[in-house]
Amino acid sequence: MTASSLSVVIAVLTYQRPDDLAELIPLLREQAQAEASSALVSILIVDNDPSANASGWSYSDPQSTISYVHEPVPGIAAARNRALDSAGDADILIFIDDDERPSPLWLHLLLQTYRSHDAPGVVGPVISRFSCDPEPWIVAGRFFDRRRLPTGTPVDVAATNNLLLDLKRVGSLRFDPAFGLSGGSDTLFTRELVRREGHLIWCDEATVDDIVPPARLTRNWVLARAFRSGNSWSRTSIHLADDGASRLATRLRLSASGLARVASGGLLSAAGVVGRTPHLHARGLRRLNRGGGIVSGAWGHVYSEYRRS
Repeated sequence: MTASSLSVVIAVLTYQRPDDLAELIPLLREQAQAEASSALVSILIVDNDPSANASGWSYSDPQSTISYVHEPVPGIAAARNRALDSAGDADILIFIDDDERPSPLWLHLLLQTYRSHDAPGVVGPVISRFSCDPEPWIVAGRFFDRRRLPTGTPVDVAATNNLLLDLKRVGSLRFDPAFGLSGGSDTLFTRELVRREGHLIWCDEATVDDIVPPARLTRNWVLARAFRSGNSWSRTSIHLADDGASRLATRLRLSASGLARVASGGLLSAAGVVGRTPHLHARGLRRLNRGGGIVSGAWGHVYSEYRRS
């Protein structure tokens, strides 16, 4: 280790997925060891199950690089904040989900990109991998296609499923618990961080695979997710408005945008039915539902994604 070595914490947020942890942790440990000459890397398990389901998993590690914390407060915002608070005086915090698998050089590439750019964070792509073949309608609608950008591209919003954060530049910023069960706390957090500290940087080679279970490969799920995405975008946009006049202007702008999406999506979907073209029907319904979510969020409706008993 050198004087310029980074202190890095990889945070794995988990909720009742012990089998996924058993697959993911060895992969993270291997990558952490590969960076030992230039970074001191530890792994933090944040268990968001009130019953502490993950506490019984074996965290035996001769190098003491794995730690466990329990966050009983429901909601992903609380788990994300526990990760930030538990990182201590580390330089870097990297978020990855428990149902994801990093590519072999994932950690090295994130750190390399961070060292090459003056940015508060680095964002990597998420690639969907299916546990069973999705129906052609879902494939045609491109519901699981995610953005890809050239490495070095500035970005102004990100999820936490593949995100490196410079903790000194994050400072006291935290995820808003009001978005803990509805989703969108990562959207709001990264938009606030960018507004305060400058753009995040994309690293296209630092990929993670997202293992999509069969329960998410349904028409109802993908359309509900499109609605939620629009809903949280509106709510975070209104939250970021500076005053009452700005909030009203934002509501009106979002409503117009959402209604335009609803109208164009409805026409596209109808054209798909008439022309027997599944990709037009699917993409039209995706656009329609995202537009509906934008309109609903603009006027205060909250769509809860993370429903828990």
